[in-house]
Amino acid sequence: MEAVLELYRAPYDPQEPVVCFDERPVQLVSETRVPLPPEPGKPERYDYEYKREGTCNLFAFFQPLQGWRQIKVTQRRTSEDFALCMQYLVDVLFPEAARIHLVLDNLNTHTPAALYQTFSPQEALRILSKLEFHYTPKHGSWLNMVELEFSVLSRQCLERRIPSITELRQETEAWEQARNQNRATVNWRFSTVDARTRFERLYPTPSLS
Repeated sequence: MEAVLELYRAPYDPQEPVVCFDERPVQLVSETRVPLPPEPGKPERYDYEYKREGTCNLFAFFQPLQGWRQIKVTQRRTSEDFALCMQYLVDVLFPEAARIHLVLDNLNTHTPAALYQTFSPQEALRILSKLEFHYTPKHGSWLNMVELEFSVLSRQCLERRIPSITELRQETEAWEQARNQNRATVNWRFSTVDARTRFERLYPTPSLS
């Protein structure tokens, strides 16, 4: 926990950017009846019935100190998809960085092994040599700032029926561009001092004063 919190306190370094990463599933849903358009004093109205169109996945990259994020829409969230995201992070998003500090949770696909399962050993090592993983504690994924971005995305973009991956990509890209243009970020206030106070029972008792 403290390692992640101290990482958040570090000043911005373009050679060693801090990127928060996570993923979440999305249920695609279409209408069975045409919604009624809005009228004076009445919002647009939807029928309670809907049709499930399958699921897909959102990967999110978030750089808090720059107020920048990018959403990738994929069919799945396998180890291979994670590995491809890491290659994309290194080669496309931050090709000039010497090292990328990546904050992520302990999902079983979030491991260096995923890259070796997907790429040749040489390619996996090349990508991993530019990455430093910073894992949030078990049951502590709320420490990952990208969780707050997903919350905003859900409220502003996903709280309606989206029937296809194509439309989901269009919606998330428009949301992402608007947020990036405004350089929206997170006002993070939870510190190492807060952690030691609130979770004092989880810290071992020092043997030396």
